[in-house]
Amino acid sequence: MNLDVQDLNGACHCKTVRFNVRLKNGLHTARRCTCSYCQLKGAVAVSAAKDGVTVLSGGEALTRYQFNTKAAEHFFCSKCGIYTFHKPRANPDFYGVNAACLEGVSPFDFEELPVNDGINHPMDTQGSTGPRLAGTLRYFPSK
Repeated sequence: MNLDVQDLNGACHCKTVRFNVRLKNGLHTARRCTCSYCQLKGAVAVSAAKDGVTVLSGGEALTRYQFNTKAAEHFFCSKCGIYTFHKPRANPDFYGVNAACLEGVSPFDFEELPVNDGINHPMDTQGSTGPRLAGTLRYFPSK
């Protein structure tokens, strides 16, 4: 897998929502999060600049979900339910993109992933300057 790839197409499961991403730092930004929402969705996210996500088709099928402070915006396909990308509360100048939606990328391609401490969100913790590491998730494929 080429971690330095910058430009990829992506789609939801049913292919209704199709999009293109220009990644901020390739797949090197891959991570998981422990916040209440990310725990349930279990996706691996990679970063794209605010203008780095272009919906190519199916924009009318995208549904936005917000909770708690309503600052973050999570987008998913209203037909198949797959999370495609989100605008995080901590950095609205970027998008988190579901790596599994990207052509040629699987969440199981990442042998080791940092897991951000979303339970203790940096915007809710005085003196914190950015995401803290909650741990590391490792994948060991069967031989």
